Amino acid sequence: MATNRRSFLQKLGLGSAFFASAPFAHATISRSPSKAEEEDQYLHIGDDIAVANTSFGKVRGYELHGVYTFLGIPYGADTSGKNRFMPPQKPSPWEGIRDTLWWGNTAPQIMDRRYANVHYSFADHWNYDDVSEDCLKLNVWTNGLADGKKRPVLVWLHGGGFTNGNGIEQDGYHGENFAKNGDAVFLSINHRLGPFGFTDLSGVGGEKYASSGNVSQLDIIASLHWVRDNIVNFGGDPGNVTIMGQSGGGAKVTCTMAMPASKGFVHKGVALSGSMLRANDAEYSKKLGSYVLETAGLTPAEVDKLQQIPWREYIDIANKALDRMRKEFPQPGFRGGFGPVADGVHVPKGEFFGSSADHTNDMPLMICTTFHEWGQTRTNPALEAGGEAEAIEALKSRFGDKSAQVYQAYAKNFPGKKPAEIMTLAASSRQNAVACGNAKVKQAAPVYMAWFGWEPQLYNGRMRAFHCIDICFWYQNTDRMYTHTGGGQRPRALAEKMSASLLAFMRTGNPNGGGLPNWPKFTAEKGETMVLNDHSEVQNDPDREARKSLPQA
Repeated sequence: MATNRRSFLQKLGLGSAFFASAPFAHATISRSPSKAEEEDQYLHIGDDIAVANTSFGKVRGYELHGVYTFLGIPYGADTSGKNRFMPPQKPSPWEGIRDTLWWGNTAPQIMDRRYANVHYSFADHWNYDDVSEDCLKLNVWTNGLADGKKRPVLVWLHGGGFTNGNGIEQDGYHGENFAKNGDAVFLSINHRLGPFGFTDLSGVGGEKYASSGNVSQLDIIASLHWVRDNIVNFGGDPGNVTIMGQSGGGAKVTCTMAMPASKGFVHKGVALSGSMLRANDAEYSKKLGSYVLETAGLTPAEVDKLQQIPWREYIDIANKALDRMRKEFPQPGFRGGFGPVADGVHVPKGEFFGSSADHTNDMPLMICTTFHEWGQTRTNPALEAGGEAEAIEALKSRFGDKSAQVYQAYAKNFPGKKPAEIMTLAASSRQNAVACGNAKVKQAAPVYMAWFGWEPQLYNGRMRAFHCIDICFWYQNTDRMYTHTGGGQRPRALAEKMSASLLAFMRTGNPNGGGLPNWPKFTAEKGETMVLNDHSEVQNDPDREARKSLPQA
């Protein structure tokens, strides 16, 4: 998982070019229950507990710590066989009550040696269950069922690039605390990934496969249709939906916002440590699709046979085709591969957020990255102790001959930082995050920018503010995700402020009122940025001078 996530960080450029409402209730339940609390039963499951209606049939979950929990609710049909490469279909209705007590299947992806690195496995403790093309499932946490309240709704789009991950791959993704303490509805989804979600066969398969290059994004749209049709039954407001994602999920957020089909279904977006402003060129994706067909040994007349190849075998075929594509048609930076396609129908051509006449004009956006997205020192004490020469050498894989220039620019911008910190700050630049903000501020809705710098006291301080660490803060899961934070009061205090600000943003489009200092709107001129730490403060574009040294994305 680490290797695949690292590849996507590079693809997004996270390392060289990218890399007022009522106060939030500050109660925290992510800590271990006290002895007195354990004397009372906090899990309830039974025939008539946590039963809700959906448009396809009734579902039954359970109640834990006062939160109604439903796991693995179908929002789409099985995507295997004749449904592979096709837009998502609705699930078949069911009779009686369907038990929704466990996570839905993880979308097909390479699972080999997923837990091979003990340090990644320890720190991230990834959660993966059965892998299957029958993966269009979602999870819901809520304080009330059909109670007439209009709770704001958050839809979480997981990370892992466009190729890996699932809706609960980290405990930091868990929705219980945020739903309970914020009185919001938290929903997370699984959807198709990689070559199952983005193999563009429109060039070889004709009209039948016209949408094949974007079916993963269409899965996300299908989940939003489910929200519109069903979330009232779970105490939520279909007229107030925020989509939020991290890393590849952040890119899914901006892409989904830009899709014409999101109009009326998405009202706000939050992109953490990843975003995108432009999808893959359609001619590129069609050529890649033709290479997939050739690698499978099939002709255009036999394209339907791709739907019958076992999913694991198909991944290998698609990846061989991608290797060929990268050799013959290299893309600048880390672009290309299996990802959203600018087909001009489902995903717009050109840069997203490009017009005030666009439906995204009224969608507020929050953007956040971390100081040390591309950290390399956690298990490398030697690199941590290295000097300027070692730091510059480590940057050469990103910046080549410009490495020394980039290093010196960051060292000047951040005086007093040790070489390993300078190296990581440079490799984890905010270049594309700021570019996304600069594009979106041309529209009417506000943009809010954050930069997360909180560091855990783990691995002798070498973990720093790494890629993924901020997720559990937004959702009040710092005790649940103790291998990222160390647990305890220090991270919990910041988490309460961050999650309260997120809830305020969901309710009003403005994050103020949640305990952080006054958070101004982002502008291209000043680059106003909320720097998140034990002591949070607003700074005006704190790394602007350093970023001027970076190669253009």
